[in-house]
Amino acid sequence: MADLLFKEESYKIIGACFEVHKILGHGFKEAVYKDALEFEFRKTNIAFEREKPYTITYKEQKLKHLFVADFIVLDTIILEIKAASSIGDPYIKQTLNYLKASGLKLGMVINFGSPSLTYQRVII
Repeated sequence: MADLLFKEESYKIIGACFEVHKILGHGFKEAVYKDALEFEFRKTNIAFEREKPYTITYKEQKLKHLFVADFIVLDTIILEIKAASSIGDPYIKQTLNYLKASGLKLGMVINFGSPSLTYQRVII
């Protein structure tokens, strides 16, 4: 069995997300979960950058529109926060695009919108 990419880092992130979901439950907007997750990351000393913009280059030309990742955690993982009924294909594709733009290898889509926290790892 292959080792999980960034296993320990992922475990810390998911732990923080479960803590937020345990306290807030589901039903809030994404911004509320992002604020709570930012608080939880600070409390547990998990390094992060919130709403990090990435430029897109096309034929050596920087395009005017940016991708903005919800969080970059521990300089290695893109975290995309959702408050939806489920994790759909558009969210996975969005995260794949963020990974391409950033050069990172692992993204995680975290969904706070259902009664139980759900997440999906996205690897490029």
